[in-house]
Amino acid sequence: MSTTADTKVNTTREEADPSLTHVNGQEHEMVNSETEKDVSSSEESVEELQDDSEGVEQDSDEEEEEEEEEEEEEEEEEEGEEEEPALKYERIGGELPALLKKDSASALAISNKFMALGTHAGIVHLLDLNGGRIKSYKSHQASIVDICVDETGDFIATASIDGQVIIISLSSRESYSFDLRRPLRTVALEPFFAHRSSRAFVCGGLAGTLSLREKRGFFGVGHTEIVLHSSEGPIWLVRWSPSGRLIAWANDLGVKIYDMSNKSTIAFIDRPKDAPRPDLFPVTLVWQDEQTLLLAWADFMKVARVRTRETGFMIEVIKVFQLDSMIAGIMPHPMPIAIVSAPGSRPQSIPNNPPPLTSFLLLTFSPPETALLDLDVLLTSDTDRTKQAKALSERPELRIISRGGEELAADALSVSGYQAWTCGDYKLAGPISADAELARTLDPASTKSPTVNLTDWYVVLSPRDLILVRPRDEHDHVAWLVERERYREALEALEVIEHSLGSSNKNEGGDSANGFGEKVVNGVKLTSVDVGQKLAESLISEGSFSKAAQLLPKICARDPKRWEDWIFVFAEKRHLQFIIPYVPTQQPRLNRVVYEMILAYFLAHDAKMILQTIKEWPHDIYHVDAVIVAVKDELDKVEVSHETTDKAKSVVLMECLAELYTSNRQPGKALHYFLKLRRPNVFELIEENNLYTDVKDMVLSLVEFEFELDGRLNGEKDEYPPSKSIRLLVDNIHSIPINKVVSQLAPRPKYLFFYLDALVGKDPNLLSGSGFMDLQNLQLYADYARPRLIDFLRSSTDYDLEKAYEVCQERDFIPEMVFLLGRMGDNKKALGLIIERLGDVERAIDFAKSQADDELWEDLLKYAETRPAFIRGLLENVGSDINPIRLIRRIRNGLEIPGLKGALIKILQDFHLQISLLEGCQTILNGDSSELSKRVQKDQTSGFFLTAKSKCHICSQLLQEAPQQLVLLYLCRHTVHARCARPNGDETELPQLPDPALRGVGLSGVGGRGLSGRIAFEGVVRARIGRGCPVCHKRSQGTS
Repeated sequence: MSTTADTKVNTTREEADPSLTHVNGQEHEMVNSETEKDVSSSEESVEELQDDSEGVEQDSDEEEEEEEEEEEEEEEEEEGEEEEPALKYERIGGELPALLKKDSASALAISNKFMALGTHAGIVHLLDLNGGRIKSYKSHQASIVDICVDETGDFIATASIDGQVIIISLSSRESYSFDLRRPLRTVALEPFFAHRSSRAFVCGGLAGTLSLREKRGFFGVGHTEIVLHSSEGPIWLVRWSPSGRLIAWANDLGVKIYDMSNKSTIAFIDRPKDAPRPDLFPVTLVWQDEQTLLLAWADFMKVARVRTRETGFMIEVIKVFQLDSMIAGIMPHPMPIAIVSAPGSRPQSIPNNPPPLTSFLLLTFSPPETALLDLDVLLTSDTDRTKQAKALSERPELRIISRGGEELAADALSVSGYQAWTCGDYKLAGPISADAELARTLDPASTKSPTVNLTDWYVVLSPRDLILVRPRDEHDHVAWLVERERYREALEALEVIEHSLGSSNKNEGGDSANGFGEKVVNGVKLTSVDVGQKLAESLISEGSFSKAAQLLPKICARDPKRWEDWIFVFAEKRHLQFIIPYVPTQQPRLNRVVYEMILAYFLAHDAKMILQTIKEWPHDIYHVDAVIVAVKDELDKVEVSHETTDKAKSVVLMECLAELYTSNRQPGKALHYFLKLRRPNVFELIEENNLYTDVKDMVLSLVEFEFELDGRLNGEKDEYPPSKSIRLLVDNIHSIPINKVVSQLAPRPKYLFFYLDALVGKDPNLLSGSGFMDLQNLQLYADYARPRLIDFLRSSTDYDLEKAYEVCQERDFIPEMVFLLGRMGDNKKALGLIIERLGDVERAIDFAKSQADDELWEDLLKYAETRPAFIRGLLENVGSDINPIRLIRRIRNGLEIPGLKGALIKILQDFHLQISLLEGCQTILNGDSSELSKRVQKDQTSGFFLTAKSKCHICSQLLQEAPQQLVLLYLCRHTVHARCARPNGDETELPQLPDPALRGVGLSGVGGRGLSGRIAFEGVVRARIGRGCPVCHKRSQGTS
């Protein structure tokens, strides 16, 4: 089907002819319409502008011409934009083409169960929407001109030009046949025919009589005839209102309405003026509802409203439209979805209920010019009969007209053999409810849709065709967009549909697919994936790679194969950079070759991006070793070059290698690049991965990195706390040998000094005998730690004194020279340096004290004889090391010594203080000695208190045993077993205690009776033991 240009139908209200419309003797206005035919607005506007521009100045002409060109371009663009149709069409196939191959269709009626098709051969075919034949029967000998089916689909009434009306039942043997002996044009069954006993119907034809036939009485056997109207020409069409109260029919004069309750005609709507013959352009009557009648005659359409008044019914024609073509059929129709929705947008979801009936569906026919002439004119005309014979009809159109007169849509129908058909050959039947039994007979493959469209369907009849007409839904909208390669709009619509379906099916627990996407248009399935893929292909063909890449997450989703295909497409087009930001790394995970290809692209074009990608991507999605090899090759090439940009790239590539080696669990190889890059976390890397053996060959780089990072060498201080790198080297000398470190730090003496100094601080013995405590180490202290040089000289003995003296002499380090001279034994020279170079009395005195050399004191006194300041200093600080009288006697008479009196007084005070201290100490000593003597005497003469629970201080066992063994009691009040007091390894037998009974009779032997016996026994025991208290002995040895 094709879409024609839209036609604007404007309506106006005008006075109706009083002779045309009478309702109960009252006059009413009618609504007529004026017609504007479809013309080319662009050409007319251009011509008018050109006519108006004549006589104007040349400049104005040019401006107007430019405006006209712009307007013409805009109009051409608007004309070029094809408007989407509101309806979709499908030619009914099945058995129908074979049925109409030797016959032709003439009448059609629709029920909820089937379609009743009448033919010119007098046959009735009952069909479904697939064209499948349910039943066929021959009821007439001539053309069937009208068919009526009751609401139940049980009774079918047919009228034929053979003058007969046939009514049959499909569920029983009940049937009726009436022969009116004149050709008939129409028949109509009363509403609810199957449920009424009257079995009434109305019919009419060329006899000009409108007959009502019904059964009378409870046992009525035959039908009685009532003539409702006659003598005004043939009855062309009759239709019963839905309730059965009103009957509308059309004759040559117009349309009349009959009230079955009042048994009277209540209204007349006249035939349009100059209307063509009704047999060529039949009238159409449709009851939209009980109050609204739609009628079409030739090119006029009217809407009549039935209103109830106290005096009865009143009929008012509320709308009159005149079209530019003849009307072959009319139906009330819902406003199309695209019109009901907001302008310029598709609805966000499919409405569950159709919009209200606010428009009209018209089947129109544009006849040849000769078809509009009367038969008499044709017979008397001198027109060439050959031209008349060749006048062909145009295709019929299906139009949607709003109640305001605006044409909303117009589609030309592709009807077989349409060139030969006339207006009367076409019929518009319906409506078919989308949820009716008949609609469900349609081929499921054709009814699968993303939504359930509950709007009405229609059928267009032509002699050779039946065309199913359905309102378009979102599925059709997407298909239409895809046909026109408007993929972006189609994708947006599909996303809305799928979202709506997903929500509804989630609530209903149904299948979210719902059959959607099985339809294929131009080789594209109607799914967001396939349509999105076509959109991406079109964008790539246009060069919009960025926009195409943005679609890929929707298109590819979790399909790795589709992702890989698209990535290779972008790679072939040399625009891989656009798709890279959208490449998935987890769900789905692609082939490793894809990720390596992307990294290779970055390596060649954007080093910063490869670094960022390596940091962001999981490292198990590509072969790290292969990437490392590629990056190292690129780094080698860059390092050969000396350009500034290449230096920056070199840094980035080293960053990449550091990340790659770390992720590949090769921290040792990463350490090299960490140091080159001055990474602050290099120490954490070393400690976490125990890389001390790897550090031994890059000691200098490690130390340099830290000192440059901290800026230590730029400071003014000579002393720094040990750095991380130095501490690391010192704490791991087992993994990083000292000789390795020294050899690498030798070119940087200050770093070497820090290292050696830290070693000395940890353990001076680490450098003993290693050859490092030599002149070089001394020079390092002299250059970088002068304040600590003297301490180093004092604490160490592993250096040559003469060489050390030369080093200090070169740097004029007097205190150090004095110390070295003193260690070499040249005390006089050292003292001379103190006196001559330093002039420090206190230092000279301290030096003389440290050497404890009387000759040195004599030299100091001689030197001080002529120097009053030194004499005073000696008097104040000499102390007890030299007799002050010896110094005072050497002072020459008449020598003025500033502060001599104070110095002498100080000497006297110091001596008095010394005497007082000595006396006080002697008194304290005497008191302590007396107290301790008394304490010892008391302890040695007092007794011991022992109990049965007393324990040995050596073995911690009870002293009381059975039999009782020898127990030793010491004056220090320690009590032990005699066996525990023997020296280790001494097995000499100890004497036993004498038996008290034998001791009384003088038979106890050693240790006999009396003091002498006890002394003798003690002497024997002491000789066997050989030492004093074992407890005190162990304490003195530090073993307990």
